[in-house]
Amino acid sequence: MIKTVIFDMDGVIVDTEPVHRYAYYKQFSELNIAVGEEMYTSFTGFSTRNTFQALKGFFPTIEHEVEDLIQRKRTIFNDAFDTKEDLYLLEGVEDLIKDLYTNGIQLILASSASKVTIERVFTRFNLHQYFTDIVSGEDFPQSKPNPAIFVYAASLSKAPKENCIIIEDSTNGVKAAKAAGIYCVGYNSHHSKLQDLSDANLIINNFKELDAQKISQLGA
Repeated sequence: MIKTVIFDMDGVIVDTEPVHRYAYYKQFSELNIAVGEEMYTSFTGFSTRNTFQALKGFFPTIEHEVEDLIQRKRTIFNDAFDTKEDLYLLEGVEDLIKDLYTNGIQLILASSASKVTIERVFTRFNLHQYFTDIVSGEDFPQSKPNPAIFVYAASLSKAPKENCIIIEDSTNGVKAAKAAGIYCVGYNSHHSKLQDLSDANLIINNFKELDAQKISQLGA
C-alpha cells in the first residue's frame, strides 16, 4: 500500500516553465548564444547549475562563472515571477494534494528547482501545510536522470521506498524514478513538451484520474 507520494514541482504542481523560459532566453541573448528548441528541451529536469555547466560545454564563449550565471538567471526569474499574474496551480493538483493529505498519505516535494523558487511557489499557493519535507535539486551535484534526489526523498518517507510513488512529467524525471527503483506515475502535461514518459509505470493525462484510494493501491 502506498504511504508516501513524492511530487515533482515544475510541470506537475505549477507551471513556472514560461517564467523560466523567459529568464533563460533573456540571458541567452545577453550571452549572445543561440540555444535551439531541442537543446533547451534536453535540459528539462536539470537544476540551473547543471544547465549552465552543460551550456558552458556547448558554448566556450561563455566566460562567466557558473555561480554568476545562476545569480543573473535567478534575478531575471524573480523579477518576472513577482510581476506575472497568470501563474497558477495545474488543473486538479490542489484537489489531489488535499485529498492525499486528508487521507493520511505523506507528501514530499523533490524538485530540481532552487530553494528560493520552491519557497516562492509554496508561499504564494499556501502549500507548506501539506508537505512534510521539501528537497531541492540544488543540494545535489547531478540533476535528474541521476536518481540521487529521489533516493534521498524516499529516505525521508515514513515507509519503505516500496510504499512510495513519484509523480513526474519529464523524461529525465521518469528515468530518475526508474533508476531509484520507485513506482512512477508519468503526468502527460501539455506544459511539458517533447517528453518521453514511456518508462513510467502509469501515465495519466489529468489529475482527476487519481485520488487517495486509487493511489494507495498502486504497485500492489
